[in-house]
Amino acid sequence: MQALGRKGLAQARSRLVRSNDASFASIAGVDKAPMSRVEPDQYINDRYQAIEDRLKVVRKRLNRPLTYAEKVVYGHLDDPEGQEIKRGVSYLNLRPDRVAMQDATAQMAVLQFIASGLPQTAVPSTIHCDHLIEGTTAPQADRANAFGGKADLELANKQNKEVYDFLSTAGSKYGIGFWKPGSGIIHQIVLENYAFPGGMMIGTDSHTPNAGGLGMCAIGVGGADAVDVMAGMPWELKAPKVIGVKLTGKLSAWASPKDVICKVAGILTVKGGTGAIVEYFGPGLDNISCTGMGTICNMGAEIGATTSMFPFNRRMYDYLVATAREPAAKLAEAFSEHLRADEGCEYDQVIEINMSELEPQINGPFTPDLANPLSQLADNARREGWPLEVSAGLIGSCTNSSYEDMMRAASVAKQALAAGIKAKVPFAISPGSEQIRATIERDGLIEIFEKVGGTVLANACGPCIGQWKRTEVAKGVPNTIVTSFNRNFAARNDANPATHAFVTSPEMVTAFAIAGDLSFNPERDTLVGADGKEILLQPPHGDELPPRGFDPGEETYQAPGGHAATVKVDPASQRLQLLTPFQPWDGRDLEEALVLIKAKGKCTTDHISMAGPWLKYRGHLDNISNNMLIGAVNAENGKVNSVKNQLSGEYGGVPDVARAYKAAGQPWVVIGDENYGEGSSREHAALEPRHLGARAVLVKSFARIHETNLKKQGLLPLTFANPADYDKVGPFDRISIKGLTSLTPGKPLTVVGKRPDGTTYDFLVNHTFNDNQIVWFKHGSALNAMSATSK
Repeated sequence: MQALGRKGLAQARSRLVRSNDASFASIAGVDKAPMSRVEPDQYINDRYQAIEDRLKVVRKRLNRPLTYAEKVVYGHLDDPEGQEIKRGVSYLNLRPDRVAMQDATAQMAVLQFIASGLPQTAVPSTIHCDHLIEGTTAPQADRANAFGGKADLELANKQNKEVYDFLSTAGSKYGIGFWKPGSGIIHQIVLENYAFPGGMMIGTDSHTPNAGGLGMCAIGVGGADAVDVMAGMPWELKAPKVIGVKLTGKLSAWASPKDVICKVAGILTVKGGTGAIVEYFGPGLDNISCTGMGTICNMGAEIGATTSMFPFNRRMYDYLVATAREPAAKLAEAFSEHLRADEGCEYDQVIEINMSELEPQINGPFTPDLANPLSQLADNARREGWPLEVSAGLIGSCTNSSYEDMMRAASVAKQALAAGIKAKVPFAISPGSEQIRATIERDGLIEIFEKVGGTVLANACGPCIGQWKRTEVAKGVPNTIVTSFNRNFAARNDANPATHAFVTSPEMVTAFAIAGDLSFNPERDTLVGADGKEILLQPPHGDELPPRGFDPGEETYQAPGGHAATVKVDPASQRLQLLTPFQPWDGRDLEEALVLIKAKGKCTTDHISMAGPWLKYRGHLDNISNNMLIGAVNAENGKVNSVKNQLSGEYGGVPDVARAYKAAGQPWVVIGDENYGEGSSREHAALEPRHLGARAVLVKSFARIHETNLKKQGLLPLTFANPADYDKVGPFDRISIKGLTSLTPGKPLTVVGKRPDGTTYDFLVNHTFNDNQIVWFKHGSALNAMSATSK
């Protein structure tokens, strides 16, 4: 890596790692362990020594036992001596070890990095092409009547060539590793190659916590946060609280690691983990595979948790060895005193789950925290009127695409085949990586899936993030799908708001796809074989690691090639657009802004900035802004994408009305409900409102990542001091925000609302800005502030 050449950044970067010649304490004499096979000059030893040095300082200051999460977080403090450390209160400046970006979010992150003017990234960083590949399970004209993984990947390479070339050349120029289309899903690639116990990484995807299955503190962020870290600056995070989940017992029969997190989601709800790291502990840990722990951490994003983590154990050691990282395994073993919680540490909340008593959970529809135990699912479905006929089953995704997952699902399919039974509905399989695909093909699992009627999709996200060209069910037709994904918001998978999506384990999905009935209980119900005899499926089984080792498959990694690479963006492009800095704050209170929309009920980042077919515009801010808030329900009329233009009196789409306001120089605000912005880390949900003229977002409560993203882009994320004041705001009111000229941490602002009849009301709103974030606001964005300080 080369020096940054920006005032102050070189000194900050020098604190990132210790010299390779440092004298080690707990890891003295242990062989050096590269951070990955593709980064032989970067060593985990250096990171561990830095953690140990920082923790010596922190332990003296706090003088109390530490949770494992605290050890990793505080072990990455930029200034362990001077940093205030109060869980749930302090804003910490941290030094993550690496950055990972998926292709849909990487476009904007790289564009912002280019705008910063810096020559190269300061920490190891990677781009993963997994989001732009559309999956199919039926013949398609645009694929010469072919479908499935090979046809889908070929078309994606053609349709997305401009974006892939941009990311590839940018990676080469700025020192970012590039994983080509077909390599696999970002989180599986990270687990196989980059994650290590005790490390810290940020990723521009909300399911980055998947790496917690290997003991890493892995946190989902927006692209602007990634730019900070890639630029060598400290990364800011509010000191998380720590929720402890004690696991006892052992999973058996049809129960799986997915059921642990589905159960936790049912307990904590979609916002119960907000502002906290979920740390698992207890005697049950050693009964879960490393990839199973990854599944649990991955879906922890659905409870709003900052991240989820497991302490280092033998299952992690075995996985590191199996993925050709034995030096890292031995190093972690030597460092293990720092890779587990201290005896006597205290959690802010404790949940206990006896896995011996846990039954399969099927969560949904429309929200991932509606947990239905298998024994109650049929009754719940009939009572609620959910469609009982299953229309599709889909397994894989970043949550459940390990070798163990695939083998357990295949063991169910194999039983059906032996009885002459095939899947009754379309059945799709998404391998998590090229390594997983090649290994399950070698071991005969793909053959089993295809014989039972399944379609193997590309090594990519596919239907999980809405990249599903579904043609067998018309939009608006109520239907049920069952997936092993992590998220099931309305219209997320197939753009059909009437699709009832349920999430569960891959083996349960396979059973439902074979039975074709949501009321089917494989623990007690039978299937009728080709010979007319009834069979009871036996519980699934699968090896946690392939007995013959992993087959790496095709090489899909591109190493950085140096500064000579040319990065071009065509001004006429409809896919990519260089960024123009946002205007700084004008120094005045906000006066008489219009309410663009008062959103009612759940308003996730999918509602604010849909994925699916819109993913193609993720690198073009103006084009992607045409989907802003088109999924949000307007409280005034109960419709989506229909708001009144208060300048013309006519109704129009939300983005169209916003553009009209922007053209007229009329500021506007958004009013929202609880947990506004839950779900994905996509910063487009903040960039789009900012681009189209928004000034503030007033809600009952925010999801963590979205609130930060709004701040990063110079917007005002505000919460009602009294949530009942949400009802005071009318859809046609004018909103003024008083107190901006004296904006300070912890000091509420005052909202003055003016109704169409001229009467007014006022109430207090809170904010969570600290001093540094106020600088972002005043400069118009965090990127503007960074540029100003580096000149």
